[in-house]
Amino acid sequence: MKRTNYCGVLNAAHLGTKQTVCGWVNSYRNHGGVLFIDVRDRSGLVQIVVGPESPFFELASSLRNEYVVEVSGEVKHRIEGAVNKNLPTGEIEIAVENLKLLNTSVPLPFDVEKSREASEETRMKYRYLDLRNPVMVRNLTLRHKIAQAARRYLDSQGFLEVETPMLTRSTPEGARDYLVPSRIHHGQFYALPQSPQMFKQTLMASGIDRYFQLARCFRDEDLRADRQPEHTQIDMEMSFVTIEDIHEIVEGLMTEIFKTAGQTLQTPFAKLPYNDAMNLYGSDKPDLRYDLQIKKVSDIFAHTGFKVFADVLAAQGAIYAVRGEKGAALSRGQIDKLTDLAKKNGAKGLVWLKVKDGKWESPTAKFFTEEEMKALQTAVAAQEGDIILVGSDACVRTCQSFMGALRKELVKNLTPQCEWAFVWITDFPLLEYIPEEDRWDAAHNPFTAPHEEDLDKLESDPGSVRSYQFDMVLNGNELASGSVRNARRDIQERILALMKHPKEEAARRFGMLLNALQYGAPPHGGIGIGLDRVTALLSGEESIREVIAFPKTTQAVCLLTDSPNVVDAQQLKDLGIEISKE
Repeated sequence: MKRTNYCGVLNAAHLGTKQTVCGWVNSYRNHGGVLFIDVRDRSGLVQIVVGPESPFFELASSLRNEYVVEVSGEVKHRIEGAVNKNLPTGEIEIAVENLKLLNTSVPLPFDVEKSREASEETRMKYRYLDLRNPVMVRNLTLRHKIAQAARRYLDSQGFLEVETPMLTRSTPEGARDYLVPSRIHHGQFYALPQSPQMFKQTLMASGIDRYFQLARCFRDEDLRADRQPEHTQIDMEMSFVTIEDIHEIVEGLMTEIFKTAGQTLQTPFAKLPYNDAMNLYGSDKPDLRYDLQIKKVSDIFAHTGFKVFADVLAAQGAIYAVRGEKGAALSRGQIDKLTDLAKKNGAKGLVWLKVKDGKWESPTAKFFTEEEMKALQTAVAAQEGDIILVGSDACVRTCQSFMGALRKELVKNLTPQCEWAFVWITDFPLLEYIPEEDRWDAAHNPFTAPHEEDLDKLESDPGSVRSYQFDMVLNGNELASGSVRNARRDIQERILALMKHPKEEAARRFGMLLNALQYGAPPHGGIGIGLDRVTALLSGEESIREVIAFPKTTQAVCLLTDSPNVVDAQQLKDLGIEISKE
């Protein structure tokens, strides 16, 4: 026998034909001496029928869930009343003419179709069984289609797929690198790449012009929810482009990717400068499906008698407010949870006022004038039955951030106005100051170019320099980060110097790229799009682990292979490595 079709593709068009399918026994039923067995492969299910007169009846009777079989027979219409309209193959069945048992199975630790109800630890340990779940098959199939759509589109736009090295040198953020010891060069290490950044820029200096790859990236980060130590990004770089050119290419790519999931996108995507995003939403990755903004209300309290607000304004800080629709119904315990959320994100406290029965209900209402409260209500467009949350801080960014966290929580009770809300966040600060190290660091990417009009402030006022850095955000999730790069060595060295990388050290760490830039590198820019996150959003999954075949746990452990693990003493000796007992 030779397989003629996948189980899930058979339908009424195949009636009367002889078909051979292979797969796993999904379920087994005996109705009045007639055996009905669902056979499953990655495409779906098909029902096979074995009557008591069949020479294969005894063999069929011995089958159990997850046994592997090969079945041949004629495709027939199901009897009246047995048609399953919820199944693509629900109109037909295969009358068995040949049956072969290919392998048996021991009892499973969970039902394959209910594997997602098992604990994550169990699912990861038996991932080969978990992947038989139709939902997991669907997710990996979607991931495959997204990857192929990206390849087709980028090929049509003149990009070359180029593989960059997996064994390279450690980056400036070396503590986050996965290091690989060299056996041949004792005491020296490779590092797994956090991104192909320097290689893809070097490709631009090489004249490749347009590059892409589905790049594997590795980061030995502190444990964080829904992060993986290794991930895949659709990585691109292109020469002779502006930010607008990059956005146009990427919007076309996302349109093609979303088509694979039957979704239609509206382009061009919205654009929002970083400072505006923080001022309106308290976040550089705002979820724009909801028309709720935080409002700066400092002017309303310019002459307030409330000491907390007065002190904040005297320190050049800010006061922000946000409306909580129908929040007047919140209990004191629920409000306390919102206060705790604000404190977790940097707040020292939170003021709240309920608009209830035409009055103000709040423990702090007595500190405000009627004019202040009415102006506050107008500013946030609060209605009867709403609650107003007001935060203040001497640091404007801190206030924006915790108010943004409150907004993110409040929109959970709102109805989204659209399914997909893309936005480009632009004009990020080039640098941020690290006071404990007395140095500047890249706010995003150390190779990002500053705005030309801000270049003269690079040494005199680094914190005010805007960059050509941008993020692509979807429904509050950062999907991609990119920028126009520094194409000139002298500008790149000035930025590295502010990061406390003097010329000698910069040459040692970044020599490959810096040398390439001085040989006529073209203006260039690029982006890296998170394939895992895009697939998760399109498949409706909360976690990227549900769209990765063999993910690590939140503890960065692979339960399937029991890694990381210890190695024997001889391997360590060959590498010249000793393990500290401390």
